[in-house]
Amino acid sequence: MAQYQAAALDASFAALSDPTRRGVLVRLGRGDASITDLATRFEMTLTGMKKHVGVLEDAGLVTTEKVGRVRTCKLGPRRLDTELAWLERYRQLWDERFDALDGLVQDLKRKEQHS
Repeated sequence: MAQYQAAALDASFAALSDPTRRGVLVRLGRGDASITDLATRFEMTLTGMKKHVGVLEDAGLVTTEKVGRVRTCKLGPRRLDTELAWLERYRQLWDERFDALDGLVQDLKRKEQHS
């Protein structure tokens, strides 16, 4: 199970690492769109947009359906709960470290004032 989660995290973060793919997700959050519409919106070729959509689809973030010659994209059923939990663990860790650093800086300031 841990190996599957790691692969899912890798796919999600790889998909989200590109600004065009994040833009596609934002656009699909407003409603379904064809690959042609997305390519036009992002000023790229159909082939380029198909590659971006494929990465999003592999990560489970987008689904596509072909009706005739039109391939329509929509947000996928997969939520980012696992990714959010992973990020939250590290956010808490960094918060603790920054709090400890802040305490150390305050101690050094107090010692400096008393010197």
